[in-house]
Amino acid sequence: MRDKSIRSPDASWTSQARWDALSKSEQEGFAPVCPDFRLEILPRSDSRVKLEEKMEMWIENGALLAWMIDPFAAEILVYRPGQASERLMRPASIEADAVVPGFRLETSRLWSK
Repeated sequence: MRDKSIRSPDASWTSQARWDALSKSEQEGFAPVCPDFRLEILPRSDSRVKLEEKMEMWIENGALLAWMIDPFAAEILVYRPGQASERLMRPASIEADAVVPGFRLETSRLWSK
């Protein structure tokens, strides 16, 4: 990432263009690139505030889209560069906009009844 930190999200996606810009040796290890899209699911053991800070850090380091899924609050926080985070309550599904064409996550089963 730009700030040289090493982070590993629950799920991520990097565009082919960003991947191809890396050298062969960079591609073979822990790639020094901030993926275009990142997803985190908040576990009971983690601090929500710290995870929100991490989401902001990814956007500041070049991520184009980040989702923080909180299954306990039944919400998803959506982060995009230059915008305030967007809170979605109990969405049945969510799409990754133009960042990951065709990616849709069905979320209705995540929310407790």
